[in-house]
Amino acid sequence: MMWTNRKFKWGLIGCLSFLMIGMANAQDGWNWPSDPQMEAKARELNAAYTDYKRSEEFLKAKSGLHWLLVNVPELNESLYINGVDIYAGAAKAATDPKEQRIYQDSVMILYDLRNKLYENESRWIANKAFYAYNFYKGEKDKIGEATDAFARVIEVNGTLSYQLVPAYFDAVYRNYAYNKAYKPEELLAIYEKLNGILNEAEGAGNDVSNQKGIMEQLIVAMDIIDCDFIANILGPKMKADPDNMKLAQQVFQYSVQQKCTNSETFLFALEVIDNNDPTFSTSQVRGLRYMQNSEYAKAGELFEKALTLATTDDQRAEIHWDMAKVHANLGRKGQARTSAMKAAELSKDREKDAYSFIGGLYMSSSNDCRGGQSRVKDYSIFIAAYDAYARAGDSSGMSNAKSRFPSKEELFTEGFQVGETINTGCWIGQTVTLATRD
Repeated sequence: MMWTNRKFKWGLIGCLSFLMIGMANAQDGWNWPSDPQMEAKARELNAAYTDYKRSEEFLKAKSGLHWLLVNVPELNESLYINGVDIYAGAAKAATDPKEQRIYQDSVMILYDLRNKLYENESRWIANKAFYAYNFYKGEKDKIGEATDAFARVIEVNGTLSYQLVPAYFDAVYRNYAYNKAYKPEELLAIYEKLNGILNEAEGAGNDVSNQKGIMEQLIVAMDIIDCDFIANILGPKMKADPDNMKLAQQVFQYSVQQKCTNSETFLFALEVIDNNDPTFSTSQVRGLRYMQNSEYAKAGELFEKALTLATTDDQRAEIHWDMAKVHANLGRKGQARTSAMKAAELSKDREKDAYSFIGGLYMSSSNDCRGGQSRVKDYSIFIAAYDAYARAGDSSGMSNAKSRFPSKEELFTEGFQVGETINTGCWIGQTVTLATRD
């Protein structure tokens, strides 16, 4: 704060001249004046103003307090402790906005004077920040005093009470809205620091859901985090420091929130996290991204990794289902069927999809399995496909498969009859009951 402003503020509580008068030896923390008349007056006013304070007559209390602050500023630290309550109470009781502002500013000045005399800032700096926020949160020119006070709390004490975290971040939000006082990355750094405080409090058993909810609302209201911000601001930082797990997790979280999961920045963050602290989800999502990019071999490696990290049958079913699609895309139809069947075994919810998928594998194997010696045998794979579709309840697939069954004439020509069984051979290797399309 500029000296001219500070000089003006000193006048707010009565041009505190701090006249240096003789003090008696301190007794029990009280420094009464050595002059008898001054001592008598100081004792009288000290008793009077504290009585007014006890009865919450703050406007009356401030007169005696003012005299003590000007004439015996080192009388006792209680002057500054009580003084805050008195001027805060006077500000609340005042009806004139100008007077209210004088009393509010006086609260701030008392904290500064107390600091000069007693050097115990850690005891009260959080209270100062709280008052600054409540006094100045709606004012463009003074909200910065509140943010500075909160920052000072963390500087002095190393942390901030989790109950005050929303107030600090709201002050930051207002300072940004009023004055554009921060760059987006600075806002994000403050947000992450305060979120860290909430996480610590939560780890200690405190319910911080309300505080976190307010924080999330404010960061969204700032409208600074979007896909461009993630890619152009956070992305380069992460690539310059690829071992920074905290930053990678931040990018991952914001990418999911902003639906930027198709970006290279998201994939890079995912790789950092999965390489350093893999979980089922990180390995699976990473595999899915490779599959989306048609990098099936890489996807398969990640799914195998995810399978080792799975802890439930539902998770294992998901991975076997993913692996079925990888195998199919790599032309490994037998392995694709095995994975699909495994998924169905682990999760009944997968059963219909699995058998419909297997029906599709059979249907697409016409060229692979055509022997050219028996049309009935070559077409028997479509009967196997029909059976798979039937288990899936896939009427469309059943209809398509049946249209490619052998005809009655083809069965007769080759000496087969409806109802006989035949093995499809090829990789399918299913024994089916012959039927015709007509």
